[in-house]
Amino acid sequence: MAAAPAASYSVGSCPSASAHPKACLVSKSKNLAVKFNALVHVRSSVGLRTAKTLNRESESSILFKQSCSALSKKHNQVSQNRLNPQASYKVAILGAAGGIGQPLSLLVKMSPLVSDLHLYDIANVKGVAADLSHCNTPSRVLDFTGPGELADSLGEVDVVVIPAGVPRKPGMTRDDLFNINAGIVKSLIEAVADNCPDAFIHIISNPVNSTVPIAAAVLKQKGVYNPKKLFGVTTLDVVRANTFVAQKKNLKLIDVDVPVVGGHAGITILPLLSKTKPSVAFTGQEIEELTVRIQNGGTEVVEAKAGAGSATLSMAYAAARFVESSLRALDGDADVYECAYVQSELTELPFFASRVKLGSRGVEGFVTSDLQGITEYEEKALEALKPELKASIEKGVAFVEKQSAAA
Repeated sequence: MAAAPAASYSVGSCPSASAHPKACLVSKSKNLAVKFNALVHVRSSVGLRTAKTLNRESESSILFKQSCSALSKKHNQVSQNRLNPQASYKVAILGAAGGIGQPLSLLVKMSPLVSDLHLYDIANVKGVAADLSHCNTPSRVLDFTGPGELADSLGEVDVVVIPAGVPRKPGMTRDDLFNINAGIVKSLIEAVADNCPDAFIHIISNPVNSTVPIAAAVLKQKGVYNPKKLFGVTTLDVVRANTFVAQKKNLKLIDVDVPVVGGHAGITILPLLSKTKPSVAFTGQEIEELTVRIQNGGTEVVEAKAGAGSATLSMAYAAARFVESSLRALDGDADVYECAYVQSELTELPFFASRVKLGSRGVEGFVTSDLQGITEYEEKALEALKPELKASIEKGVAFVEKQSAAA
């Protein structure tokens, strides 16, 4: 399933409304340089909120309320093109009984856009599903246990989320997880390829820098790879960056947006603090401290839990945010942007995390301006991360090739 090559367009003018019914939903406050597959015009959107569409009520709202706020506001602007959230999408969570899977399942259950929530794991998922099924939100919850029911869990789903695998423990790096989680991701992606190849695929299982290339290689072997629909979920890096910057600079968190590029481990995580919105000045020391803390946020939690777990709750929150963004894009919202680790041509690396525009067909564009005009510190950090990220990508591809040769 080959993807059409991307073309570059500049966002700023508005095509005829007859050709593009939603085209004039354009913010005049920002003019982003975006790389697109089709000529589209957008307003700025960050995560679960659309800039300029939030009322103050949503500052304390939960995930699905933010989504509804953006959609209902858009209805007030263009009533003929109303985007009315309806529970019409099926989501499958593979690894739903785990430390990330359980809170993630709860948060996804709260979405007004989900009609069916399929929970899969190798054990202990029946109780999770029974518990969640008592929540009075629209989605129907179904449980699937073991490899024999994996195919059924994936039937006709729109979004597949994969948090399956073992968590980090004190002293472990993401590479230490590779040998176990690589095999888990490979087998799950094979099932996705056979049963729902057109679904959005969200990879959470670490090391994401390698598991996403593993997924891509498997999908290619199956002849169903669509790079626009395969995502490594790096949203937690953005969530941490926004939180830490807001705390450090005493900013209102709802307004803060820090793009994070590169990968999803250690020094491959590069917060572009110079691109922080709203614009804010940082000292050299603040930049160093914030960058290191964002890069080591997972280790901070692992050490704080002292062997009792990893960053499960914040990861579940971040993953739910990315799921909701994907659902909004599928539902026709033209203003959805997220950072994600995807196949990319922004650098010489085949996979790279950056801010992308999401649409009903997956990745519709790349925000190229984020990498333009960065500071000398960020330039050096970008060059420093490339060898490590390149090695992780090659490790994932080599794993699939070795498995195929052995078979």
